[in-house]
Amino acid sequence: MINLNLKGKNALVCGSTGGIGKASALALAELGASVTLIARNELKLKQTLTELSVHNGQIHDHLVADFSVADSINKSLRDALIKKPYHILINNTGGPAPGPALDASFSDFRAAFEMHLGSAQLLTQLLTPGMKQEKYGRIINIISTSVKIPIPGLGVSNTIRGAMASWAKTISSELGPFGITVNNVLPSTTMTDRLRAIINSRAEKSGKTAAQIEDDMINEIPLRRLSEPAEVASLVAFLASPAAGYISGTSIPVDGGKTGSI
Repeated sequence: MINLNLKGKNALVCGSTGGIGKASALALAELGASVTLIARNELKLKQTLTELSVHNGQIHDHLVADFSVADSINKSLRDALIKKPYHILINNTGGPAPGPALDASFSDFRAAFEMHLGSAQLLTQLLTPGMKQEKYGRIINIISTSVKIPIPGLGVSNTIRGAMASWAKTISSELGPFGITVNNVLPSTTMTDRLRAIINSRAEKSGKTAAQIEDDMINEIPLRRLSEPAEVASLVAFLASPAAGYISGTSIPVDGGKTGSI
């Protein structure tokens, strides 16, 4: 029997007021986890809290943080995160602005590095002691299929996402002896605010309409459709479950077959 039960487990989900982050929070709660939402907008956080399942008597909460600010993981946030053990960490932050790598400044790369890899490193350092104590840990990073094949026009994102994947593989070896798994989920064309921004940017530069750009994207996907955030969240939820206890150090695309590599 496949064990997907997360009752009694605490999950911290970053970027959880929209898109894949919110869908992941909903999915984890549906499996019985108590979820701590973390994002910038407190109004949206409070709204999302009302949408989380409590069928297993879970107690959900939220924390406000902006990972684009270098010291966002301040003492008060650190103190809040060590009040209870977390079994599941979902690292998920918005992507850098599109554009060629050679057009980006050093500060663009540094800001993206701090927001993505920097925040993931700090949160992992804070939460892994509790995971070790509880003898259960799942660290899941929402990245991009660009870690397998770089995406044209996303120079900074390709670079930072690749670094994130390498970091994850490294710590999967370090944390494996403690029964903590580390995996990357690689969405591609998922209908989120991020994808809409990419579509609009390409439309402005190409002279095409946003609808034409979206059609072009769909025609490159073997399944001939964009994905919904909930479809990506289904993999996140599985990797967080006891059933995925022997899966670690992987990067798994959720892309309708688009990525042209094995």
